[in-house]
Amino acid sequence: MPDYRYIAAHALTGDILHWDLPLTGVECGPELNGPGSLNATLEPGLASTTAEFLDPGNTLIYVEREGSLVWGGIVWRAEPQGSTYPIEAAGFGSYPHRRYDLHGNLDGRGPYIDADPCQIIRDVWAYAQDQPDGDLQVTVDDTKSEATTGTSKSPYTLPKTEVRNLGEVIDEMADLDDGPEWTETVTWTGRRPEHRICLGAPRLGRRREDISFTSGINIATTLQAVQDADSYAQTVVALGSGTDSKRLHVVDTVRDGRLRLEHLLETDEKDATKIQQRARKERLARQALTDLTELDVRDHPAAPFGSWSVGDDVLIRLHEQHIDYEGWHRVVGWTLRPPAGEEAERITLSLERTTKPEDGDDTEAEE
Repeated sequence: MPDYRYIAAHALTGDILHWDLPLTGVECGPELNGPGSLNATLEPGLASTTAEFLDPGNTLIYVEREGSLVWGGIVWRAEPQGSTYPIEAAGFGSYPHRRYDLHGNLDGRGPYIDADPCQIIRDVWAYAQDQPDGDLQVTVDDTKSEATTGTSKSPYTLPKTEVRNLGEVIDEMADLDDGPEWTETVTWTGRRPEHRICLGAPRLGRRREDISFTSGINIATTLQAVQDADSYAQTVVALGSGTDSKRLHVVDTVRDGRLRLEHLLETDEKDATKIQQRARKERLARQALTDLTELDVRDHPAAPFGSWSVGDDVLIRLHEQHIDYEGWHRVVGWTLRPPAGEEAERITLSLERTTKPEDGDDTEAEE
C-alpha cells in the first residue's frame, strides 16, 4: 500500500507546523474550474495534542503520497464533535472568494478593453497577493486565450463602489464563451510546496492515447453508468438563421441498426459550413447511449496514479454484466481515499462525456 503523510503549514509564512498529522477518513482531490476539497478527522485520542496546529483560515494542509504532493489547500473549518475532530479544507482557489476589490479595477489594472480573460485571472491573483498579509505564494500559468472581454464602448470594469468579490470575477472569466478553464496543483520545490493555478485555453487537458481504464484490469467499480435513450439521436436537424425558405437547414444522419430517433437543433448560425459542423458534432454527441459520471479505478500500469490530469480525455472500456461500452470521457476531477486498515486505497474519477450535446432539451423533428 502507498505511504501517505499529512502536513500542516502556516498560511502567511509557509513554515511547516507539523510534518505528520494523525488524520483518518481522508478524502481529497482537485476539480475543474474549482478548488477541490479535503475532508478528514483527527485521530481520536491525538486530537488534543495536534488540534493546535489547525487554525482555520490560517493553516495550510498538504497530502503527500509516496513522497509527492497530491493535494494542498486551506483549512476552513475544524470543529470538535465529542471524541472526534473533523476538519474541512479547500484548495487555494477558494481564497479569492474570501477577498474583495477594495480599490476598484484591481488597483489600476483595469478597466479592460479586448482583454484576455487569462490576464484578468492573473491580475486578480496579483492584486489579492499584493495586499498586506494576502500572499499565499500562488503562481498562475502564463497561458493566453483567443477570447476577449470588454469593448471600447463597454469596457469590463470593476467599480470601487461595487466592491466586487475576487472569486466571482474569476468565475466570470471561466464562464465566457471560449474562456479559459482552470484547476490547481501542488508540488515540492526543495522543502517548500509550490502552489500553481493551471490555465487552459480554451480548455485544459488532452486526449490520452497512452492510458486507459478497462473492466477486469484497472476499473474497481462502476459507480454511476446509466443507459438512457431520452437524449439519443442518430439524425440531427440543424436550423440556422433566416426565415421561411431562406432559413439554413441541415440534416446529419447515419444508419446504425437502431430505431431512427431525431433531434432538432435550433441556432442563429449564418455560415452553412459551420452549421454543418455543429449538426455533425451534435449527432456524434447524441449517439452515446451510456452516460458515465463516476468510476472507481486502481493504481495500475495501464494508467498509474498521477498519469492523468484534470481536463484529460481518457478511454473507458466497460465489459460488465449489464453494460458493454467503450468510449471517451473527460476527467473533471478525482477523489483520493488513502488506505485504512484492511481497506485498500480508493481513487474515484469524476467524468463527463468528451463530446456533449449543445443542450439537454429534446425536440422531435420530421424530415
